[in-house]
Amino acid sequence: VKSGIDWFELHADVAFDGEAVAFPELLSALVRGDSTIRLDDGSLGIIPAEWFEQYGLMAGLGVAEEDHLRFSVTQAGLLDALLAAQPSVDFDEQFQEIRSKLDHFEGVSSLPEPDGFQGHLRNYQRDGVGWLRFLQDFRFGGCLADDMGLGKTIQVLALMQGRVKANGNDRRPNLIVVPKSLLFNWQHEAARFTPDLRTLEYTGIERSKLRDQFHDHDLILTTYGTLRRDVHSLREVTFDYVILDEAQTIKNAGSQVAKAARLLQANYRLALSGTPVENHVGDLWSIFEFLNPGMLGRSSVFKSYTTQTEEQESRELLARGLRPFILRRTKQQVANELPEKVEQTIHCQMDDDQRRRYEEMRDHYRQSLMGLVKQQGLAKSKLHVLEALLRLRQVACHPALLDESLEDESSAKLDVLCPHIEELLEEGHKALVFSQFTSMLRIVRRHFDQRNIVYEYLDGQTRDRKSRVERFQTDPDCGVFLISLKAGGLGLNLTSADYVFLLDPWWNPAVETQAIDRAHRVGQTRRVFAYRLICQDTVEERIAELQEKKRTLAEAILKESKSLMKQLTAKDIEMLFS
Repeated sequence: VKSGIDWFELHADVAFDGEAVAFPELLSALVRGDSTIRLDDGSLGIIPAEWFEQYGLMAGLGVAEEDHLRFSVTQAGLLDALLAAQPSVDFDEQFQEIRSKLDHFEGVSSLPEPDGFQGHLRNYQRDGVGWLRFLQDFRFGGCLADDMGLGKTIQVLALMQGRVKANGNDRRPNLIVVPKSLLFNWQHEAARFTPDLRTLEYTGIERSKLRDQFHDHDLILTTYGTLRRDVHSLREVTFDYVILDEAQTIKNAGSQVAKAARLLQANYRLALSGTPVENHVGDLWSIFEFLNPGMLGRSSVFKSYTTQTEEQESRELLARGLRPFILRRTKQQVANELPEKVEQTIHCQMDDDQRRRYEEMRDHYRQSLMGLVKQQGLAKSKLHVLEALLRLRQVACHPALLDESLEDESSAKLDVLCPHIEELLEEGHKALVFSQFTSMLRIVRRHFDQRNIVYEYLDGQTRDRKSRVERFQTDPDCGVFLISLKAGGLGLNLTSADYVFLLDPWWNPAVETQAIDRAHRVGQTRRVFAYRLICQDTVEERIAELQEKKRTLAEAILKESKSLMKQLTAKDIEMLFS
């Protein structure tokens, strides 16, 4: 391994019974999946099967140049991991030095609150700021992947405060891109912890006039939607930092918003996400292509070596190589002061009418869909399958989700929810109630109104989010917050609640965890109880079974686990409709 200014070259000698072959040519053959390669004397060399596993990922990560591969400085950890099993490798002094620093990166210094920071950081948050400074020193991009509720925003604001103070008169704007629902949260936290920093909200119809003011501000807050629409203007500005909050938003590398994020110019890049791996390991490729372009090689090669192979070696190697770039702390590890979180599934029994409606619909879809899947294949039938699952989930929640004339009828979930809520309110507790269906929340509101239960409400159409949150947090008479999962699953700090009800399960357990963590976060002083309401012997029970498979997915890289979610199969479909 030979070092350049900001890259490394990997040279290697390859021989088949004394006949040489160029190293890049061998790696190209591995990427193509060839089983033989033409040697210098014209004969064929048979490529050992184990080489595909040992060197295939290396070929996908490096760039072939004449007689060697070139790697960027951000790939040093990956390259070191790739070469760990080799019996004889010569490293030059520069590579040895960076390798040693990366190996000992866990010894990153903890940093105290910077001058002007109005708040107190917990010990693990000081460690986090030290890690962010470590990335800065190496000019690496990294992903702060702390559990939800551990204060990722505060750690970043502490970094920004220290950075702006250090830069003095040479201050440059920092761009923070957030989901629209989190704008007020960032504004509130910045005003509270870093009042010295000049903050500008870059959104709205008149925002084009604000671009000339960027250099008069320290923090530019904008949304992913605005980034997508204004990328041609924003890419002309060189920011000091570009920070993506809820960075799983760009998990689809081909989406317009992911492409827009990659076009931005910045000295440093950060991603914040409590769930960097939501659906498959490919989510990481898109986030790291933003953070450190080229670090994980070509998307197709990365995915083939992390999802399609049954071997664990590539994934474990990847976990080791990414270790310095992802800081992941769970509540169990660092927030000992957080009270316990108790999760429980309540199985609801449908009455005869609701059961009859559900079974009629299930039988109809099972008969029509299984034939369709056999005839057209699963890929072409997936839209029909999703629609059928949606309808069955709606019937399990309340029949009125399919027929509004049935609004006054009871449902298994309402029969469980309403008495629970009334009992909790009498005991002085507060509760959050989540559903993915705003129509279900509408029905719940109607029942609450009939019972004189005081509540707040938030969905995607709600404009005055801040006042709704403040009322629920401070008004002792307002004991329930009804929230649509999509609109309120992120960013809200609702620590006055100690009970959470999830009215309907969905495929992604990370989304449910995010909802529960609106209440179970730093600042909470009481034990949090979370209840999932599931109708017995329905598709909801089947979804819960599939969720268990998926829970292991996020651990594949973050915790070096050895199991990954397999894509939905025809067998899964059959199970869902059983």
